[in-house]
Amino acid sequence: MKAKKTLKSGTQDQTEGRFHKVKGRLREFAEKISMNSGLEASGKDEKRAGKVQEKTGQVKSVLGK
Repeated sequence: MKAKKTLKSGTQDQTEGRFHKVKGRLREFAEKISMNSGLEASGKDEKRAGKVQEKTGQVKSVLGK
């Protein structure tokens, strides 16, 4: 029997989005220390993904989902 997949709550999306933004900032900081440009690019991508997820959570909260 498969478990039913439920949608994430808006608050959970917001929290996870903030977490991804912090992870992205840490990667960018690590790049500055190590001079590894790959970390900076992945850090920026992580921050963008976090912003999108956080906004999605805000919309879900407003819509009551």
